[in-house]
Amino acid sequence: MSFPSPTPAGQETVDPLRVWFRVIRLHRRAVNTVASTLKELGLSIPQFDLLSTLTEREGLSQQELAERLYVTKGNVSGLLDRMVEAGLVERRSIPGDRRSNALHLTDKGRDLAEKGIAAQRAYVERTLGTLPPQDLVDLERIVLAWREKARVEEETMESKQRR
Repeated sequence: MSFPSPTPAGQETVDPLRVWFRVIRLHRRAVNTVASTLKELGLSIPQFDLLSTLTEREGLSQQELAERLYVTKGNVSGLLDRMVEAGLVERRSIPGDRRSNALHLTDKGRDLAEKGIAAQRAYVERTLGTLPPQDLVDLERIVLAWREKARVEEETMESKQRR
């Protein structure tokens, strides 16, 4: 596969696939770095995702948590069981609903989540946070536009699958 070369005027033609590969590689690099930091805290990325999601909104059901993590309820079940056993998350009964429980952080879980969030914040400040303010404004605009296109694509694919 060849990528476009610079144009005669010196302006590079940008191939969306090349940008995609760069985004994927950047994502891997960032995730690997953050995973190493989280490992020092005794957390995996999935464990941290679960804890940090509950810092945003406690009282979620297992189904709601799975939806927010973009996984199936079954995928989150084993992880959640281990987090409960470790004393990081607790299940509380939901009045009037015998099939579901509300998920809440324990003090230990909240403390660990906050340490993980602080580690991520420090990484972001050392990297993304050092870009010029206008670059951040532009990047946010671009990411939001891309996210909207991805949402439309996802809805289109889901609609086709339902047929």
